[in-house]
Amino acid sequence: MESINNSLKKKATERYHRAEVMITGEQLRLRLHDAKLIKDRRYHLRTYPNCFVAKELTDWLIEHKEAPDRETGNRLMQKLMDHTIIHHVCDEYSDYKDAKLLYRFRKDDGTFPLNKDVKVFMRGQSLYEMLINAEDSILKVREDNDETNQRTFLGCEIIDWLIQEGEIANRKEAVDLCRALLEYGIIQHVSNRHHFFDSNLLYLFRINFRRRRRLTELLNDNLIRPQPGSPDSPFCLRKLNPEPGNSSFLSVQSSKEIKLVSAVRRSSVTSLGGSNSSSYFVTPPSLGFMPAVECNPKSVLKRKVTNEELLSPGAPYLKKTLTIVGDAVGWGFVVRGGRPCHIQAVDPGGPASAAGLKVCQFVLSVNGVCVLHLDYQRISSLIMTGPRTLVLEVMEAVQ
Repeated sequence: MESINNSLKKKATERYHRAEVMITGEQLRLRLHDAKLIKDRRYHLRTYPNCFVAKELTDWLIEHKEAPDRETGNRLMQKLMDHTIIHHVCDEYSDYKDAKLLYRFRKDDGTFPLNKDVKVFMRGQSLYEMLINAEDSILKVREDNDETNQRTFLGCEIIDWLIQEGEIANRKEAVDLCRALLEYGIIQHVSNRHHFFDSNLLYLFRINFRRRRRLTELLNDNLIRPQPGSPDSPFCLRKLNPEPGNSSFLSVQSSKEIKLVSAVRRSSVTSLGGSNSSSYFVTPPSLGFMPAVECNPKSVLKRKVTNEELLSPGAPYLKKTLTIVGDAVGWGFVVRGGRPCHIQAVDPGGPASAAGLKVCQFVLSVNGVCVLHLDYQRISSLIMTGPRTLVLEVMEAVQ
């Protein structure tokens, strides 16, 4: 069996570090929006949307114990700047300065680079969410050489799963995908000795996309895989006692109080999760440990609707065509069900919400392809492998 060489290990580690920085930066971005440190600001007769003031942010980092002092806070933000997570609004400064200067997250102004690294990262995150939320997931806790490993799977298992779910057409393409995930540090052999093979070798997800990150981890250039007991992030959006006609989501804060996420906030952008549950993340302001919360809401539909009922003459449904321009992470909605599929969740601040997509709408076509006969996995795959600009035809019940 071919061993993985040192050069590939080094590249995978570098890409793994890059992915961790991206996740940590996104968690911080959402927290800052929640704290309203990111907002439209006016400077020299010009308005700059979705900005933060460097000095105010440094104060916030110290106040929330994300940084022990201003020097550390500046180093943390410089790390994000070096990885193209944030930038000065006019790109006048290449260094992060603790002053009354305006900076912005590149995801908030659409300048985040959608390169190959990001695309592989997005695909890995999407597959991770699908596997985590599957009823009989192939991700299991297994022992190897007296070491317990979380989120493990056999190489042949994930190949079978990818084909079964319609994510990949054949075994060769599935192996190529898994090899790319390994080379980008998203998965690895449990002992990091082998490349990916369609066999009984044991692999695991090196990245736990749901783990809560501390900003100070960014200063550790030799990121170590978290301990098996590391909890999932406790800030998955979910529905709690939803009221009829209210499609807003609720985020669970560290005090266990419920806070309504404003439906007019258009900054939170998350990935499209082609699974039975939401893949949105909203970070609470506390660093303390919280138990994971349930994030698998029941269907938002009051009753099952068939294709025949949806398309019958005189049916109380109105067809709409929506154009959604995704950002570097995704489009901000969740599809569920099948034949027909419906919109299970919409991020109140995402691109889909801005385009007019709503919960309970039925998906008629994706980029001109009729999808009434498809289930949510195939529609999710069609969206994820398509262009950044998504054209959806949906059917909405007439009020």
